[in-house]
Amino acid sequence: MDGMDTPEDLTLSELLERYATLRDTILGLETERDELGARVKAALLEGGQAETDLYRATLKVSRRIEYPLDRFREVFGDAAALEVATVDRRRADALAKAGDLDGEQLRALAVVKETQALVLQPKTR
Repeated sequence: MDGMDTPEDLTLSELLERYATLRDTILGLETERDELGARVKAALLEGGQAETDLYRATLKVSRRIEYPLDRFREVFGDAAALEVATVDRRRADALAKAGDLDGEQLRALAVVKETQALVLQPKTR
């Protein structure tokens, strides 16, 4: 686009070319962003601190409970494993709440997974 053409003035091939250019640019930028984010996260996990005039980098920790399928199957059997294998933690918790599974055994079986997400906190509020 030379600055004079509007999207309405472009041929279908020109629209496709512009779309492909934008898509490729965005994919490249996303790849670079992900690589830079991974490096910043690694540095923060090692105790580093990073900030600019506008942002301060922090890590947000998220926890997710999962039940290892092999252990779940050993404890509760094939039928229960089949019932919850295709659904999430809430389904297993619902079965325990309903009394179909032993809640104490279910809690003992739980594995907490943590993930860290890079967060840019604005410094001007």
